[in-house]
Amino acid sequence: MSANDIGVNALIAACKALTENNVEEGKNIIQEKYPHQKPLKSRKSFTKKEQVTIFLRDGFIDRYSGDRLIFPGVLCILSHIMPDVFPYQDNWKTDECHQAWWKLFPSIDHIVPLAFGGTNDDDNLVCTSMKRNLAKSTSTLEEIGWNIHPAGNLSEWDGLLSWFMAYIPEHPELLEDVAIRRWFETCQALKVEKHLKK
Repeated sequence: MSANDIGVNALIAACKALTENNVEEGKNIIQEKYPHQKPLKSRKSFTKKEQVTIFLRDGFIDRYSGDRLIFPGVLCILSHIMPDVFPYQDNWKTDECHQAWWKLFPSIDHIVPLAFGGTNDDDNLVCTSMKRNLAKSTSTLEEIGWNIHPAGNLSEWDGLLSWFMAYIPEHPELLEDVAIRRWFETCQALKVEKHLKK
């Protein structure tokens, strides 16, 4: 029986109890068969260091689809240099951002949502696109029929991170852009080059 069926059946039984004017029985049914679950921990904002660590671990692969993703600093450079053809908007308005910001920007998602008992532990976190992260929201993988795909291999795909790390020293003026500078400084602090192919 699916989690959805368990919930539906519990509410059917609770409604039947209410029809029989038995509120206490209705409460007991819900408490036992479909209790309210409070999240154990609140949602957290991940630091750039935490984000890059997960992106590297997962090989810049969307773990829900298997699609390749692009290191955020690369998208920042493209929007900085070519805003007319690769626009970005601070509030991520879909009609003002290039579609790559939604489809190729890696984000971190909780496999088991915090709302359903998931944790912020690394083994409950995966790299996925912003679009899929938004689509999944607080759903479980079972509810939406998604699976976890294998992590990528950085020697085969690195999200253009090696390009980013080589391009910035050749164009140091890009570090005047706060977003680009933060991504670059994070990568330097993590010594990402040791993970990348030579």
